Amino acid sequence: MLSQSKDIEFNSKGYLINFDAWSKDFAIEMAQEHNLELTECHWHIINFLRDYYIEFGIAPDPREIIKKLGKVINPDTPCTKKRLEGLFSNGGCKLACKIAGLPDCHCRGV
Repeated sequence: MLSQSKDIEFNSKGYLINFDAWSKDFAIEMAQEHNLELTECHWHIINFLRDYYIEFGIAPDPREIIKKLGKVINPDTPCTKKRLEGLFSNGGCKLACKIAGLPDCHCRGV
């Protein structure tokens, strides 16, 4: 369980406090706690969220994620623009932000 790890601390909303404490192992464990197996598509979103947060200090709007990643993803892969919209369906953008290790998320509707 992640909450029992020594260097991992969460805020009252369940987000990672220290952005730099994140690792791929953290993401995999967090996803498993939510019965989610991370695919290539998930990793595209996770990496985008982390890069965006580093650049702007906030999480992107879900529409921006779909807009930006929809242009990058090859239409011949199973990771389509339509599929991006439902990858974190049980927790939506908030779960994506938690798995990506962002300290908070201000998700707005898609």
